[in-house]
Amino acid sequence: MIKIKVNDKSLEIEKDFTIQQLLSKIGSPQDGIAVAINDSIVFKHLWSSQTLVENDKILIIQATQGG
Repeated sequence: MIKIKVNDKSLEIEKDFTIQQLLSKIGSPQDGIAVAINDSIVFKHLWSSQTLVENDKILIIQATQGG
């Protein structure tokens, strides 16, 4: 198990967890969001291959509509 932070909340996950697996684990929608790891945006087509490592800081931002 490794420790990461997701939107400033600590979480333990299996080693070699991908962004896509993380999103499923926390019940996050996969459309209309942006994901950054350690302040770097990760393109959606990389979510299934980008693995997380100890102490990564993940920021998940939900797009909103307004006017």
